[in-house]
Amino acid sequence: MTALATPRSTSHVVVDAITMLRRNLLHVVRYPGLSMFTILGPVVILLLTVFVFGGTLGAGLPGVDPAGGRDAYLAYVMPGILLITIAGTVSGVAITVAMDMTEGITARFRTMAISRASVLAGHVLGNTIQAIIAVALVLGVGLAVGFRPSATSIEWLAAAGLIVLISFALSWVGVAMGMQSKTVETASNLPLILTVLPLLGSGFVPTGSMPVWLQWFAQYQPFTPFIETVRGLLLGTPLGWNPVLAIGWSVVIAVGGYAWSMAIYERKSVRA
Repeated sequence: MTALATPRSTSHVVVDAITMLRRNLLHVVRYPGLSMFTILGPVVILLLTVFVFGGTLGAGLPGVDPAGGRDAYLAYVMPGILLITIAGTVSGVAITVAMDMTEGITARFRTMAISRASVLAGHVLGNTIQAIIAVALVLGVGLAVGFRPSATSIEWLAAAGLIVLISFALSWVGVAMGMQSKTVETASNLPLILTVLPLLGSGFVPTGSMPVWLQWFAQYQPFTPFIETVRGLLLGTPLGWNPVLAIGWSVVIAVGGYAWSMAIYERKSVRA
């Protein structure tokens, strides 16, 4: 059995996490293809839905003049596109973690005097930064094609904070998926369910337009309050309890992803 790393002080854990973060950011620079796909995918979806289907879908939104359907749909769909962008980054971190696992790099880290949590936190922080950059770039494309949010400075700040929180939470799930996967191919496929959830929520159409059997899931799954909170902050639509639900879901997902990741890490450390 390989010797396990000795306990580290809080300051050492922070230093270790920063070191792992730097490593993962360098990995992004060396493999830009994953990041580009994360950005291009949502951009293609945005342009396709707005310029091909937007006129018809926008005209069907409540209280929208059919003549302005495309502009109305761009405003409606943009928050969902931003959440798809965040969900898309999860595949990247899952692939990176799986590569480290299959190539034996994580096993080497387990034998070194490095905080176990910092090894995983480096992946999470790195992916959170990537997600923020990706969201900013996709939002820039949205603004370029006519998205005009009405948010105040405080609302922009609140939306940005929520996006960071969601990105952080989903990154922990991505790390766990990558560690759970036995191959890189599996790691690339597992997170796809997260990119589907905005479609099964209020990202592209109101949940009230869905079949009754689907409405319950659409209304109560985490991505609907995520989307509705971002939409409310950026466009002034009613928020209701969505901010509370969005924050609550983010905390639950982050804690669950962390616990899942650490359980796998500890189990594989014992087996090493």
